[in-house]
Amino acid sequence: MQIREVQNIFLRIRSNKIFELFVISVIIFSALLVGAKTYKLPDPFNQITFFLDWFITGFFLVEISIRFLAETKKRNFFKDFWNIFDTTIVLISLIPIENSEAAVIARLVRVFRVLRMVSFIPELRILLTSLIKALPQLGYVMLLMFIIFYIYAAVGSTLFYNINPELWGDIAISLLTLFRVMTFEDWTDVMYETMEYYPLSWIFYISFIFFTAFAFLNMVIGIVVNVMEQEHAKVLKAEREANHEPTIKDLDAKLTAVQTQLEQILQQQGKS
Repeated sequence: MQIREVQNIFLRIRSNKIFELFVISVIIFSALLVGAKTYKLPDPFNQITFFLDWFITGFFLVEISIRFLAETKKRNFFKDFWNIFDTTIVLISLIPIENSEAAVIARLVRVFRVLRMVSFIPELRILLTSLIKALPQLGYVMLLMFIIFYIYAAVGSTLFYNINPELWGDIAISLLTLFRVMTFEDWTDVMYETMEYYPLSWIFYISFIFFTAFAFLNMVIGIVVNVMEQEHAKVLKAEREANHEPTIKDLDAKLTAVQTQLEQILQQQGKS
């Protein structure tokens, strides 16, 4: 059997939907196994979970090997971030859990194996990529939010310090109190306490909630959705190019060329 035939076998296995679903099932089972290990289990169950963990690690090693061998150009395999991520997780998972100084690291890596599901589900990849690409724009939103937080914390610490120093003692504590208000964690208790001394202090809280919980949240959602639409458009474009499907621009260019040819033919007929 030639090397090309063997590679085609691995390629068919990698592209098989049943194989992908089985890998996803093993990833989910691996996450459940990590959760089960956080409980105090009888010795027989500890032995079972130990062998299951090594079975899962071995399966992932075989699965990543199949994906690597199915690649036509082996260099391209490591040009994909998700392939590097999956390979790193699998290799670090080979660290023995028991009787090792690196046992804690090995256990933590086994927790992150559930993230391998992202590399198998395109929608999750688009979502994560969009979040990462939206970070620069979100950074400016976070900066503006911090400015609003800081102004309100300074005002709250100045006005409400004598009412409750535990909540408004200094600007750092005031920031924590405002975060509590923004997350709606018993914020009405804080408001009613200050309203006993300043009846109009509700304006302070309502305006703060409007700027942070509503306005900024919608801004963040808008930025993420916009980036997701751009990423989705890029994916569709790449799929069309891979399938050699013409885009609207290509069709428009071809239609223009046909119209030009028709005009030339009509002109020639008119001259003749």
